[in-house]
Amino acid sequence: MSQKALLALCIAILLPVVSYFLVKGVSQESIHMPRRYYPDSTVEKVVNGKKVMDTVWHQVGNFTLTNQLGNTVSMDSLRGKIVIADFFFTRCPSICPTLSRNMKGLQDGLKLKDLTKRIDTTFVQLLSFSVDPERDSVPVLKKYADRYGANHDVWWLLTGPKKTIYDYALQELKLGLQDGGGIDSAFIHTEKFVLIDKQGIVRGYYNGLDSMSLSHLAEDLTLLMLEKDKHKPSPVLAQLLSLWPVFLIAIAGLAVFLWIARRNDKK
Repeated sequence: MSQKALLALCIAILLPVVSYFLVKGVSQESIHMPRRYYPDSTVEKVVNGKKVMDTVWHQVGNFTLTNQLGNTVSMDSLRGKIVIADFFFTRCPSICPTLSRNMKGLQDGLKLKDLTKRIDTTFVQLLSFSVDPERDSVPVLKKYADRYGANHDVWWLLTGPKKTIYDYALQELKLGLQDGGGIDSAFIHTEKFVLIDKQGIVRGYYNGLDSMSLSHLAEDLTLLMLEKDKHKPSPVLAQLLSLWPVFLIAIAGLAVFLWIARRNDKK
């Protein structure tokens, strides 16, 4: 057998093996992902024969509220989606118009990414909780949503029991609110946008009035859209493994070629 033929055979055999470990290594490459907030507990487990401590992160609880279309929606229905949430009220004379315009900007950014087909944006949901739900009825929210160009599927403006909204802000998202005490323009609420991952874990807080902070939010959102579940195999790796019949055919074809070449050498 010639040296060239031997080299070709080695390449054919090693190609799938090298490709496997290369893609596996890339899929596990360390990337600076958005941090996780609020550990609930730690558990001890064994990995590769060694005891390690694993953090159990707080998963935000469920809510049941009503959106601007009058549909009953819940956080449980959004499991598996990335959520960006903020707080506002329609009579707000100060920061809310800016927050809503910036949420609309995020909505439009998702549409642009979707058109390029580079990243799947269908599992991103925008939520705006009204801190004045008694006045912000469904028709009021619908009018407000239309004014700001909300896509009613992607961006929900939520109303419902005040206690549900205030408790959710304080206990689940760790954000403070203050009732207006009967004055419809005196509600105090946060300007923060909250990023929640597909497992329901808070991954970041961003100033919804600051362009640099919102740019950071957009970057973190992209990272979360690409983040792999550590309990599931890499989709790239799975695709590579699905090509094993191609590798097998290539090796078989090369073996036949080498057999014919060897017979010709003997003549």
